[in-house]
Amino acid sequence: MLKRKLLTSAIIAISFPAYAKKPVNISLLEIGSYQSGVFAESAAEIVAYDKSSEQLFVVNADAKTIDILDISDPTGPVKVNSIDVLADLPMAGGVNSVAVHNGLVAIAVEHANKQSNGWAAFYNVAGDYLASFPAGALPDMITFTPNGDFVLVANEGEPSDDYQTDPEGSVTIIEIKKGLDKAKIRTASFLDYNLTGKYLGAPAGVRISGPNATVAQDLEPEYIAISDDSKTAWVTLQENNAMAIIDIKKGKVEDLVALGSKDHSLVGQGLDASNEDGDINIQTWPVLGTFMPDSIASYEHKGKTYLITANEGDAREYIYDSGDEANCELAGHEWDDGDCIAWLDEARVKDVTLDPAVFPNFVALQKKPALGRLKIISTEGNTDGDDEYESLHSFGARSITIWDQEGGMVADTGDAIEVATALALPNDFNSTNDENDSFDSRSDDKGPEPEGVVIGKVHGRQFAFVGLERIGGVVIFDVSDPAAPRYVSYTNNRNFLVDAELPAAGDLGPEGLVFIDGHDSPNHKPLLVVGNEVSGSTTIYEIRKD
Repeated sequence: MLKRKLLTSAIIAISFPAYAKKPVNISLLEIGSYQSGVFAESAAEIVAYDKSSEQLFVVNADAKTIDILDISDPTGPVKVNSIDVLADLPMAGGVNSVAVHNGLVAIAVEHANKQSNGWAAFYNVAGDYLASFPAGALPDMITFTPNGDFVLVANEGEPSDDYQTDPEGSVTIIEIKKGLDKAKIRTASFLDYNLTGKYLGAPAGVRISGPNATVAQDLEPEYIAISDDSKTAWVTLQENNAMAIIDIKKGKVEDLVALGSKDHSLVGQGLDASNEDGDINIQTWPVLGTFMPDSIASYEHKGKTYLITANEGDAREYIYDSGDEANCELAGHEWDDGDCIAWLDEARVKDVTLDPAVFPNFVALQKKPALGRLKIISTEGNTDGDDEYESLHSFGARSITIWDQEGGMVADTGDAIEVATALALPNDFNSTNDENDSFDSRSDDKGPEPEGVVIGKVHGRQFAFVGLERIGGVVIFDVSDPAAPRYVSYTNNRNFLVDAELPAAGDLGPEGLVFIDGHDSPNHKPLLVVGNEVSGSTTIYEIRKD
């Protein structure tokens, strides 16, 4: 029996808005793929492209290298080399991100001790080591400014598993305008937000939730977007549900913006909240979706900068091996069936107490086919200090959002992504990314989990390409009008009929995406490249006008 149950309100979310000009529709055609042969070990994550050498640089976290793929023939990518960063930085623990600009390769490298400071390492496109510079703890994303004068590194600064060591989050800014040998390094820190007076801590709405953490320790930079004029950077702080705005030249955080939440009780903003209802059930619920974006991209429209975020969501889950229950409790942590929980900020709706004055139908809501299974942020929603929740906050928003350059919301795609995947793959809706025959298994978590987003101009229009971490595939939106993003198409080459560990299963777990303009691509046609961390594959799509 076909598993499909979509409300009319949900379908409205992907209907086409009125346009003054005839809309342009595009789709993706797979033309080539490189298979690492490594399953579920993050053998293909972030991807960067160098047009001069027609090569891709792919983060292979499993091998702790950067794989170099020749795509001069994009239908047959070939691995020609790899960069062994650990050979040049013996204290390195692994590579997390890569970027390329005019033949210069920049790599974010973490320390073997994740809580210690890492590096930004530089190579040429042949893979020869050039230089390295200190960065903060756990450098997670690296990028060049459009003019190539600066390299920025988002230092996430995650705490240790036992939460005893919590480094500060920061953004390293390396000025290379005069060359690597004359590089200048600045750190955009959040230390000012630890002070009283002008800053008074983090602005209202910025989640500061870690146990005993200062603001600077709690903030965790995730991803960076940069303005076309190379002057401003916007940095997502995923776990904090916030965005930092940085003056690049000054090396200073100019603003910290709380992103708020979306109201899933509104028409067109629904979600499927249960993995135990046996059906597709996208509907409105009294839940607030906390954006918690992962990746961010920027583009210009009529002289203004707009930002797009992929609203994945992320819980803080720190569980470690304390040896035994006594040691765990001695450390002040909770022992749970063999695990010592240092910090966990998620709970299910069925396990919390709802305020009956706010949720008079709480008994029905807490049933498993309703909201009972939905994971919520345990540190949010108890507004009056009693044992009852007055609001429910889920992880992520199952959407992309467009923001203005000050961090004000312009538009959100509502439930369009969940609806699109439900229509395209009704028998595999909200599947997980490492197991087939997993229909509806992610509905109680974060649904399809939009994670990566890139923007590219095709046939004169701006499109956002969004990778879905769980069910897989790429959703395309026309974002030419920032106030009215339009759903265009959804492509997923995943084969749900075979064992997920087999190469025949296709791409699983898209992580990093890169758009290649037709003027720069090997075949002179616009391309989209996707790194898939679960299947370990790097796949090249040709972007075609329908």
